[in-house]
Amino acid sequence: MDQRIILSQNLEAELTTAIQECEHDKVFVLTDTTTEQLCLPVIQQYPCLKGAEVITIESTDVAKTLDSTAHVWQCLGQGGATRHSLLINLGGGMVTDLGGFAASTFKRGVNFINIPTTLLAMVDASVGGKTGINFGGLKNEIGVFNDSRYVILNTMFLKTLDDANLRSGYAEMLKHGLISTQELWDELVTFDITRPDLRQLQRMVADSVAVKERIVQADPHERGLRKALNLGHTMGHAFESWAMRRKPILHGYAVAYGLIPELYLSTVKTGFPTIVMREAVRYVRDVYGVLPITCNDYAELLELMTHDKKNTSGTINFTLLGGIGDIRINQTATKAEIEEALDFMREG
Repeated sequence: MDQRIILSQNLEAELTTAIQECEHDKVFVLTDTTTEQLCLPVIQQYPCLKGAEVITIESTDVAKTLDSTAHVWQCLGQGGATRHSLLINLGGGMVTDLGGFAASTFKRGVNFINIPTTLLAMVDASVGGKTGINFGGLKNEIGVFNDSRYVILNTMFLKTLDDANLRSGYAEMLKHGLISTQELWDELVTFDITRPDLRQLQRMVADSVAVKERIVQADPHERGLRKALNLGHTMGHAFESWAMRRKPILHGYAVAYGLIPELYLSTVKTGFPTIVMREAVRYVRDVYGVLPITCNDYAELLELMTHDKKNTSGTINFTLLGGIGDIRINQTATKAEIEEALDFMREG
């Protein structure tokens, strides 16, 4: 089923149309405790949501669990949802991931619409059909591929976002720039994300989503090219899981940190230009700071990397670059090379 992505200028009109286009006997809106307060009031009075039932779960990635999913299933059941009902996911990536998974599995699948309210969800989580929850201490371990019927992108929600979450989403845009064009990359590393112009950012979000959309359409189930979107993520997911056991970090920060060692490996193994690698490292350090890993953490990080879903037969799989837009999927690295890349990240 094709996913329609709307760059929203009039949220009420676009949501009204999207709901009309989806079969629905009943409408439910999923929020977390943050978006219930900050974002739900924006849409709750729309006539198209008259009679809609609101389901709320706890916020942050800690709530991306089977228990939270069960709570959503339970509320749908108690609210009289049928397989002809519609779920609207209003929130960040945790809400769109979990809500999409709950919708995909309730009565073998009900329609859902994503209204992402964070930059990360706009450019990454809400687009492309990946849904899921964390399980057994691992990120996104359980889930399915299933497109929402609509994704409605409106940057006015970014006014509700704190600085850290804005930077978190921007890391995925940096990744999209690296796998796309020099022009896109140059705009990204000269844009001031700490004092963003929301009008310019809306256009940049559109460019970023277009990169992901192009790749996802060519490879919806990650057989090949879609692995391009994994740049920064093999290391990044390991950093995120490592931090979860200590002091959790936002997903985008983990991806930003992951770009440093993976671009280093790209420079060493696939000829990525050193000057661009240094530019990326400098930008990440300026905007995201540093992750406090030591060489004592290497064994744990390597072990976490072996759990990545893109691995085959226990071999750690990387997406590297030969240059901006020159994507090299299914790359491997030895333990020594990975440790050298982690050394570079720490000492630079």
